[in-house]
Amino acid sequence: MSGPLLGLAGIAAMLLMLFFLRLPAAFVMLVVGFFGFAAATSFDAAATMLGSEIWSSFSNYGLTVIPLFILVGEIVHYAGYNNGLYFATHKWFGHRRGGLAMTTIMASAAFSAISGSNTATAATMSAVAIPAMKDYKYHPLLNAGSVCAGSTLGVLIPPSIVLVVYGLYTGQSIGKLFFGNVIPSVILTLLILGTVMLLCWRHPDWGPAGERSSWRERLQALPEALDILLLFGVIMFALFTGVVTATEAAAVASFLAMAIAGLRGKLTWHKLVGAFAATLRISCMVFMIVAGALIFAKFLTVTGLPAETAAWIGDLDLPPWMVLWLILLCYIIGGCIMDALAFLLVSLPIFYPLVTQLGYDPIWFGQVITLVTTMGSIMPPIGICCYVVAGMSGLPLKTVFRSAMYYLPAYLFAILVLMISPYWTVLVLSDLVR
Repeated sequence: MSGPLLGLAGIAAMLLMLFFLRLPAAFVMLVVGFFGFAAATSFDAAATMLGSEIWSSFSNYGLTVIPLFILVGEIVHYAGYNNGLYFATHKWFGHRRGGLAMTTIMASAAFSAISGSNTATAATMSAVAIPAMKDYKYHPLLNAGSVCAGSTLGVLIPPSIVLVVYGLYTGQSIGKLFFGNVIPSVILTLLILGTVMLLCWRHPDWGPAGERSSWRERLQALPEALDILLLFGVIMFALFTGVVTATEAAAVASFLAMAIAGLRGKLTWHKLVGAFAATLRISCMVFMIVAGALIFAKFLTVTGLPAETAAWIGDLDLPPWMVLWLILLCYIIGGCIMDALAFLLVSLPIFYPLVTQLGYDPIWFGQVITLVTTMGSIMPPIGICCYVVAGMSGLPLKTVFRSAMYYLPAYLFAILVLMISPYWTVLVLSDLVR
């Protein structure tokens, strides 16, 4: 079997194992990558590669930024800021038609700005928002859909773990990636809010308006939201000025999160231990995905499949924009059947060199594929956010997936805006970072 055919066989084996054996993506990539590499070279070479890749993955100082950013999000979660954010946004916008759904999305955006995880945001907002919307007789499609769509912002809004891994893998500045992501995040958040307004306009009974809060109640609800804005501001200011590295900014944010939550009496010793335990668990999962994806990428590289794919696409003599859309179609399909981070790492060895060869900016490309793979977290058959919402809310999975489909046009329109104007949506801010 030729090298490229062996690579395709490896990809097919990985997908079959994911679908029928339902094994974690990290272990599937590791196993298929190891034995595929052994088939392409030798068992001894594969064993040497396995040891060196795992060591390099877990001993890379740059990866320490991942558990530190995760720790910030877990401290915020265990301190109960999710309830405070939802309470604050509810006081300001809950009196409008569909206001609780918009409250859920804005609270998700604020929580995502610190947690950086879509599954954490989905679990948190499912527990907080769905019971409240049920009490106000919100339609299940608006109820579940707003949580699903809002939770996807966890991957998009800085500090995004996906962008951190992308930056480490491609050698791009994490600060530039974070600032380049600000405008796309705002665009998608506004489009999701607009979708809620459109749904409530077409179906007024889906989101009844709640009672209006007084200005005093609104102002009293702000302090906890300001704590989150302070943490987000510290991270972004530190990265923008270049006075610290991304790892140091994450460490400072972790310390500030503990200090602020402690001073407000929201972080007990038991909660702090829980935050550390959750951080270890999530970090191990991310590191295993990184290690498995790197081993699988080594296997693909040795088969020559990435080079053959690039050459084949080049021989098609298509305009660059059409090639880019073909690549994005692969990311949409891949995001539907695999974990977003896992597919990102598997696909980068194939598509990243081709994209840079076509002249596209790597910072801009990082934003686009992050947005595209984010769609996968609410699309069948994987749609991890939909599974979390269904499990937490008790709603049928079919209903949750159907509710999420209403928000797909918002993602597609956001991608189109980024394609039309790369500079004014991404590069105008990323170029300011030192």
